[in-house]
Amino acid sequence: MEEKQKVSLGSLLTPSKTVTLDYPEFPGFTVDLCYLSRESLLKLRSKCLTSKFNRKTRAFDEQIDDEKFLTQYTKEVIKGWKGLKFKYLDKMLLVDLKGQNLEDELEFTTEDAEILMKNAPDFDTWVTEAVGDLENFSQSK
Repeated sequence: MEEKQKVSLGSLLTPSKTVTLDYPEFPGFTVDLCYLSRESLLKLRSKCLTSKFNRKTRAFDEQIDDEKFLTQYTKEVIKGWKGLKFKYLDKMLLVDLKGQNLEDELEFTTEDAEILMKNAPDFDTWVTEAVGDLENFSQSK
């Protein structure tokens, strides 16, 4: 009789995983999102903390730098996209599309992803909810 080898849960953990998800509302627009473990998110958050001296308490208070966090978070979770047509941008945020072919696609850059996260509330909400939903990244999906 063969003895079954013990497996530790720690050896099974995956700190991150990237999947391609369809963005609702815009046919053909897909986003490559990366799931981050709680530990990875905490490390990311701690990188974005600043200490400021509080005169009243005579101690340092830690505050999160929201701008820095959004920049780092966007880099970590949005790995790419395909199918983001210029005509979709007009429905996501205020843009001037004069001279653009509305059927052309905006190529992915980290900078453009950050701009979308900062200025398109529906996109930001969808990314945050999609990344937070473990089911989107599980093998059983």
